[in-house]
Order: sequence, then structure tokens, then C-alpha cells
Amino acid sequence: MSLTTTSLDSFKCKKTLTVGPKTYEYFSLPDAEKNGLPGISKLPFSLKVLLENLLRHEDGRSVTKAQILGMVAWLKTKTSQQEIAYRPARVLLQDFTGVPCVVDLAAMRDAMKEMGGDPSKINPLVPVDLVIDHSVQVDHFGTPDAFKKNVEIEYERNKERYEFLRWGGSAFNNFQVVPPGTGICHQVNLEYLAQTVWTKPGAGPLEQAFPDTCVGTDSHTTMVNGLAVLGWGVGGIEAEAAMLGQPVAMVIPEVIGFRLKGRLKEGITATDLVLTCTQILRKHGVVEKFVEYFGDGLDHLSLEDRATIANMAPEYGATCGFFPVDADTIKYLKATGRKADRVALVEAYAKAQGMWREAGHEPVYTDILELDISTVEPSLAGPKRPQDRVLLKDAKAGFAKELPGIAKGATLAKQVKVDGQDYTLGHGNVVIAAITSCTNTSNPSVLVAAGLVARNARAKGLKTKPWVKTSFAPGSQVVTDYIAKANLQGDLDAMGYYLTGYGCTVCIGNTGPLPEHVSKAIYDGDLVAAAVLSGNRNFEGRVHAEVKANYLASPPLVVAYGIAGTMNLDLTTEPLGKGSDGQDVYLRDIWPSTAEIAEIVRATVTPDTFAHRYSDVFKGDEKWQGMGKARASLTYSWNSVSTYVSNPPYFEGITMEPKPVSDVINARVLGMFGDSITTDHISPAGSIKKDGPAGTYLIERQVRPNDFNSYGARRGNHEVMMRGTFANIRIKNLMMAGKEGGNTFHVPTGREQSIYDAAMTYKAEGIPLVIFAGKEYGTGSSRDWAAKGTALLGVKAVICQSFERIHRSNLVGMGVLPLQFQDGKSWRTLGLTGAELVDIPGLEGGLKPRQLLTLRITYADGRGEDVPVTLRIDTLDEIEYFRNGGILHYVLRGLAKAA
Repeated sequence: MSLTTTSLDSFKCKKTLTVGPKTYEYFSLPDAEKNGLPGISKLPFSLKVLLENLLRHEDGRSVTKAQILGMVAWLKTKTSQQEIAYRPARVLLQDFTGVPCVVDLAAMRDAMKEMGGDPSKINPLVPVDLVIDHSVQVDHFGTPDAFKKNVEIEYERNKERYEFLRWGGSAFNNFQVVPPGTGICHQVNLEYLAQTVWTKPGAGPLEQAFPDTCVGTDSHTTMVNGLAVLGWGVGGIEAEAAMLGQPVAMVIPEVIGFRLKGRLKEGITATDLVLTCTQILRKHGVVEKFVEYFGDGLDHLSLEDRATIANMAPEYGATCGFFPVDADTIKYLKATGRKADRVALVEAYAKAQGMWREAGHEPVYTDILELDISTVEPSLAGPKRPQDRVLLKDAKAGFAKELPGIAKGATLAKQVKVDGQDYTLGHGNVVIAAITSCTNTSNPSVLVAAGLVARNARAKGLKTKPWVKTSFAPGSQVVTDYIAKANLQGDLDAMGYYLTGYGCTVCIGNTGPLPEHVSKAIYDGDLVAAAVLSGNRNFEGRVHAEVKANYLASPPLVVAYGIAGTMNLDLTTEPLGKGSDGQDVYLRDIWPSTAEIAEIVRATVTPDTFAHRYSDVFKGDEKWQGMGKARASLTYSWNSVSTYVSNPPYFEGITMEPKPVSDVINARVLGMFGDSITTDHISPAGSIKKDGPAGTYLIERQVRPNDFNSYGARRGNHEVMMRGTFANIRIKNLMMAGKEGGNTFHVPTGREQSIYDAAMTYKAEGIPLVIFAGKEYGTGSSRDWAAKGTALLGVKAVICQSFERIHRSNLVGMGVLPLQFQDGKSWRTLGLTGAELVDIPGLEGGLKPRQLLTLRITYADGRGEDVPVTLRIDTLDEIEYFRNGGILHYVLRGLAKAA
């Protein structure tokens, strides 16, 4: 179970590299090519990283020679069925997904103690960084003290969680916590934690150098691929296993080469580019594949632009979007204050390994797409999905086209009073304009552009519409410094974009309440209100429960739409409003030039700012320090009345050997869903309804609705999260004729219940459950609770037409069968209603990856039908995880036996 292995070095490639006064050991890919791995210099850069990882960890057991030779075979077919064991260098957590990770580790220590083992064995074996960024909410906005007030509320709401994380920071080795108010985990990773080339003590006297790699419990961990750090999102349970020494089991992926050529036109932003790439790649289909960018167009993209594109890999469905090391990588490392010896090592190592991007070099790819980036036009994406790009010039017409499908009634308008004046709100009014998210607030060019749009609009006498809730949540404190240095914060303030917090805020759904009069107008008129945010996700019910149309846009467009106050305006041809001189002002009148933006970025984004802000990154503010470190202890003292942190039931009654897998017999259908069901649908992160199962549970424990916080903040409490599973207000269980909300029928009685209540009824009756769905089930976040909640509700299998990568893995990690229909079949083609009984035989005789199973359906009229399905347990390691009841059970048993 240990990470400490001695490589067999079958390909005689272990050698030394001297950089300045220091010598490192490393595993040379050019030497491996000479000694038994022909042609590997033609591999995609991202696969070279995986290959080095295999060479370094080859031990004949976990990593075999056959796995390594699979990379050579890949070159011939450009695809593979070879399973490999990949070990990332480190793990990145954020607090929404990180708290349940620490809860699970604490519970594993308790279970280890109960099994007679050593609890200290439950300890991260690789570096783990947890960044608290998902908890701050926009309760206050539009005032100079908004940030201060939001921080105060954040600490009040999250005291229990933060104290628990302080305990984790002292109880576990290799575990560091970046305190609240520092920034978004992906931006902190990009600007500080990531090194591109990692080092650690070798087997001998020399340090070992190797590519920096990571997995993270947030799907946008992919952002760091812009810095040539191979990383992607995994479920919390898979991340915990990686912390504890388990490899990430995966099949060598297909790699889609995306050739970029040309350069962006004047006035076009990286946001416009990434929305274009997202649309192209989602249409092509890149789920479970790597995307690697190449071509001369990279010469004209800053590293921050690349990070923007890499960030949205989950939105285009890929495992990652990788950019190789080149001169811009080195430039960025220097600009962000990385140490000189590390920067020198990165360049020397990349060149020695053939990992340096050379002009004209084109690796072998599974398939190649191409985009001339000079053709990119100003764009948004919405109103429901990030891949639904719409040109800015078509946004007005696009909203009008979408409106009938969103609105329930005829177009209505409601008059509201703001600051003593009457205004009329109707369909399409923008009520949220948010500069938010790691995708864009990591990029100085678009943030400076937003500041300049605000400055120019202010100079013209324009103002943000009074019904718009504005917010500005930078991805790191560095942003505050360079925006202030450029004298742009005052202009943003004047347009309402006062600092509201350092964190994900609106992008994760921590939008806070709308002003009461705006909320009432939306409710009374059943209005389709709109949000425009510089985020990466706009799924239904995510941004705000009362806002049905959500658009992703660049930060300067966010400012512009705040001024317009409506989607019913063509910003390319119609005026934003009247200036102070009475003349019409158009977007083109206030849009800054590329040269002006670049000049300000060069003058204000400097290494000393990064060095200053990250010099004491783990220290935190006075509030964090004032909390005091929790008393160091090997196991955690659970508070039985806590509604934030509780001991989960996963390990109750665990024994050294797992129980045999049994067939699923006479299962009932808990829910039937359509296509593109997201992990937000399955396990929402936002507000908790007071009249739902989770709200009822909290009220019964004397928690006032104002103190509910969010599902995301309460992920350390399984009782809340079970009740929140399938509780998204926009989810449609098609057993209920398309009715929105998390309800179902208890089939034997015909009684309508919440999905949670029905599941508990079935559990009391000893009846197993299944879920049916369509295509792309589990798209979106790497939310482990979407799988944990499913398992705790008693669901034994999820049967759908296709899975998104992370959620499928998470289901296996929680012992839930992922089954996939074949040959275009679906629950619809089978005519299912949810009244059927379902058997899944053939599980007791042993399982193999991707084997064919039979779904035996008994219809309400007594008819029977056998339906072939593919078992989407993809690797032998995953078979072992499932056989043990989950990945954590497998790890725990292994550690206990080794003790």
C-alpha cells in the first residue's frame, strides 16, 4: 500500500540531470526510446507525462512492463484498452468537496481502530492542499463594506467546518489548509502551488525530478494543464484513495489534437475563444479523452489564456485540455515569482525529455480538429448549458427563441420600486451580473478589460441598472493588487462591482438572495429573469433558484450587460443607454483596445505582487488565526448534535473480508430521468428549501432557515446530504410526467413522496432500488456526494445510455453498479413507466470489466423482457473496489491487513 517503490528500470532510462549547481535523478524518455520503446518521441506530450509516471513507478506488480509497452502499441492504433496505474504527485481539494474527504479520513481512523489496526496508517502519503474557496456567499453587494460583511457571515456560518479543517491540518501529515479569503483553489494552484516539474527525495542521495501532476476534488482542476501540469478532477473518494497510496486506475486514453492557428482579432477575449472551443469539442465528442492543443496559434496566446481554455475541459467533456511546456510557460513561472532554480529546472527537464514544444512538431493524435482563432467572434453561452454558444450579435434573438421553452405563461411585466423610483421588470431582465469564477478571474487581460469598460462607461455617464445584483469575486488577492495599481477599482466600484469575496461565489451558486422587491417581482410575474456571469457553469438551478436564464460571458461583457439590464438588447447595434451629454452610447464606444489592455497588464502584473501575496499563504487573516488550532488528536471527537460534521455510516460493521456480491432482485425504480442530468441535479450545492426533507431535518434540530447555509457547506453531514440527493428544484423525474422537483411515486401504494422519503420507505421494506436515465448522466462537477447520496438512498444500479467520466467512477467507488444500454436502446424505447420490477442477475459468479450483463424487466402487466447492458466497471482495480463495497473499504481493508 506504500508509494515507496523501487523501479525495475526495465528500459534502462534512469539517469542524472545537472541544472546549475544541483544534480537530479530522472527517468529519461529518450533513453527509454533507445532501449525498447521505439517511437515514443512521437507520443502526445500528455501521454509522455503518463509514460514517465509508469517508468518511474514500474514495480512488476502495480505497474508492469506490459502497461509501459501499451504506450508503444498506442502509437499504432491511436487508441488502447490497456489499463494503467497512474500515481499523481499531489492532490488538490476545495472545502465543499474537501470537508467530506477529511470526514471520511477521520471515519476511516475510527474504523481502523475498531478493526484492531493502527489509526495513524490513515494518513496522506502524497502532498495534499485544501483551499477554502467555496463557502463565501454574496449576501452583501454594491457597497464599500460588502467584503467585510460577507467575511463575517462566512465565519459565523462555517465555524464548525473551519474548526474541523483546523483539526485536520494538525492531525494529518502532508496536509495543508489555505485559509478563507485567499483565493480560488485553481488560481492558487496556477499562481503558486504548481511547479510544472516536481521534486522529491530519491532512493539515493539525489533528489528525483519528474513532471508535476495532480488530481483534485473539483472538476476544474484541469485549469493547471495550461501550465503543462497534467491534472483533472476526480471524486472525493478516488482522491482519498490517491492520498492513501492507491493508483488512479485508467485506460490509456485517446488524445484529440486541437490545432490552433492565427491570432485573436481586436476586441476578442479568451472567454470568446474558450466558449468557441467548448462548442466545437462537445459537438465532436471528447468524453473520457485527453485534448491536447498545438499549432502556431499557441504563440499568440498568453499562459493565462491557455489556462482559461484548460479550465473548461469539463464543459467540453474531456478529461483534460493540455498545453505543453514552452517559452510562455517559463515566462509565467518567472512572472509569478517561482524560484529561479525551479524555473531553470523546468526548462532543462522539458528539453531533456522531449516535452518542450518546438515549432513545427506535431505528435501523433487519435484525431485532429482545427480552429483558426482569427475567426472567433464575441460570444456568450446559455441559457442552460456552457456548450450552447450564441454570438453576441444573436443573443437578443437567441433569448427570444429560448423564451417559450422556459416561460410558463405569457410575457408579463411587474413594476418595482428601487431607490424611490419605479421600474418595470419583464422576461429577460438581467438581475445578476457577476465577475466571478476561476475561468476568468485568473486572467489579467479580461479583468483589466472589465475595469476599462467600467471606466469608460463611467466617463460617459452610464450606470448599472438598479435591479441588477452586481458582484466582484477575484480568484486571488493578486487580482486586487493589480486592479488597484491600475486605478480601476474605483471605476468598478462606481458601476457596483465592489469586492464581495475571494472565492467561487455566483459560479458555484453562492449568489445570496436577490433584493426582496426584485425577488417578489419575479415570483409574482413568473418572470424568466437572467443572469450574466463570467463563470463556467450555467446549469439549471445552479446560479440562483429564481433565475431561469443564465449566460456565461467575459468580464467586460458582464459589466456591459449590467448597464443594459436586459437580454432584450442587441449590444452590437443598439445603444446601452444615454450618456450624461444626452447622446446614445454604444458598446463599441466603451470597449478598450487590445493594446491598451496589454500595456496595463505589463505595468501592473509583476513578480513582486505574487511574492508578497503568497509569502504567508497558509497563515490566514485574524479571524482564521483567532479560531485557535483544534487540539491535536489521532481520532476526531465527533459532536453528536452537529448538523455540519458527522460520522458517516459507510464503515459500520466492516470486517476484514467483504461480503459476497449478490444479484439484484425485485428492485423498484426510484427515478427516471432524461439526458444531460448533471451532478447539480443529483446533489445540488446551493440553497436548502425549508419545506424539503433537508430543510425539515434542520428545522427539527432548531436550525433557523436563515442559518441553513447551503448543501455545499453541509457536505460533512450525511443526514443533510442524503435528504438533498435528487432534490434540485429543476430536476424532472419523468415518472412524474415532467413535474419539477425531487419527488417520485412509492409504486406499491401509488403515494407521491419526496425521493428521500420514498427511498427510506423502500429501505424499511427491504426493497432495492435502481435509477434510469438518458445520455451524459452525471455531467458537470466532480461531486462525490452525487454518488454517495445515491448509495445511501439504497440505489444498487444506475442504468443509462451514457455516463460522464467522473460520476461513473464515483458510482463504482461507492459500490453502485453503472450499467449502460446497448444498440441505441433506452428506457424510453423499452416503454418503461417506473412501475416495473428490475432484476440484475449474474453478479454472484464474479465480474469482469465491461462485461455484458442482462437486465431482466417485469412490466406491470406481468410481461418479462431481457435487455443486454454493458457493465461500466472499466478496470480490474475497479472490480476490486466494487467487490469490497467501495474504494475506501478496499483501501481500509488493505491497510488493516498490512498493519
